[in-house]
Amino acid sequence: MTAAIAANTTPAALRGGGSWDARYEWRVVLLLSLSFGLVGLDRWILGPLFPAIMADLHLDYGQLGTLVGGLGIAWGVFAILIGNLSDRIGRRAVLLPALVVFSALSGAAGLATGFVMLLLARTTMGAAEGAFLPASVAATAEASLPMRRGLNQGLQLGAFALFGFGIAPIVATQLLQVLPSWREVFMIVAIPGFILAFLLNRVLRDAPRLAVTAPRAPWTDVIKSRNVILGALCLLAAMSCIFVLGAMVPNYLVDFLHLTPVTMGLVMSGMGWGGFLGEFMVAGISDRIGRRPATALAFLGAAVGTWFFAHAPADPWLLFGWLSVTAFFALGLTSILAGPVASEAVSPALMSSSVGVVAGAGEIFGGGIAPVIAGFVAQHYGIAQIFVIPLAGLAIGLALSLFLRETAPRRERLPGHVD
Repeated sequence: MTAAIAANTTPAALRGGGSWDARYEWRVVLLLSLSFGLVGLDRWILGPLFPAIMADLHLDYGQLGTLVGGLGIAWGVFAILIGNLSDRIGRRAVLLPALVVFSALSGAAGLATGFVMLLLARTTMGAAEGAFLPASVAATAEASLPMRRGLNQGLQLGAFALFGFGIAPIVATQLLQVLPSWREVFMIVAIPGFILAFLLNRVLRDAPRLAVTAPRAPWTDVIKSRNVILGALCLLAAMSCIFVLGAMVPNYLVDFLHLTPVTMGLVMSGMGWGGFLGEFMVAGISDRIGRRPATALAFLGAAVGTWFFAHAPADPWLLFGWLSVTAFFALGLTSILAGPVASEAVSPALMSSSVGVVAGAGEIFGGGIAPVIAGFVAQHYGIAQIFVIPLAGLAIGLALSLFLRETAPRRERLPGHVD
């Protein structure tokens, strides 16, 4: 077992003598999952709070789009930049400050007196969250037994969907009932981040290889990797589905299918619950059947779910079901592509860099560009036509996924395995 571990990464979860520290593994996975769940909560709580913010600060829908897009672009840029830094100076040196900073800035958004101040707080928060992503995914990989790497990374990344799409709307609307305004909601949701930073500081340790001086692999090895390039392109395709549906489906349900806002909220919660299950199950299944077949099947499943959702009548439970199916596979793609596919694509010394490039490229396009294209299509051709964008993206992603190099440890050791 030790030889298999060393072949895939230099773990931080080895005790003296080479025995595996399972207790450390699960403590780290739990804390990083909760932390990444807070990333999702802080990011997506803006939507349900925006009607109150709009009335207070006199904002419009165009400014909402700018707030969402600015955060997404900052996230993607800093995921790419800080991923490499994490490989050089260690996970702790990036994760702990990033967690404290994005929590503080989430609370600081409640102090905004106008659009510019709110944009500055949210965009800077996005930069800190982007820095947190690749270092946290790499830290989870280093704490995980290779046979559980996909499952553990899926659990960590799945918390984003659960907290961001499933819990954030409930937390926001309920807190608005008992707190004086939206400002206090931002401040309250910032508190758990400081608690988690304290606990991570006590538990998380860097992998041994990061504590010694050794020749560093050149960063250019990242962009020379077939799986990094294909993983980034596949994630662009997956994000074109996730962000277009997340941004445009609420209006589609209300304006085109004529659902009430309350019923729309019920349907949209399917993205959170389906996405959470998909993010750890798709990556976990890939530990057994391989990264490439799991990725291809997830693209196919997301396309089927999107098609049936786009053709479903105004039946809330039917819509909820098909949106959950779509989110299961589409958000499952983000966990497998930004998780095991990216982290296994290069040497352990460049793991965070690889995750940063794959996730950052997907975020910049998915969070910043795809919703703009969808808005143009909805404005000029009707909102019912927006589904052509995710369907086209998923078809392209399916074709690209067939060329991924298989890297799952279990599959690589099978007799007669051919890549």
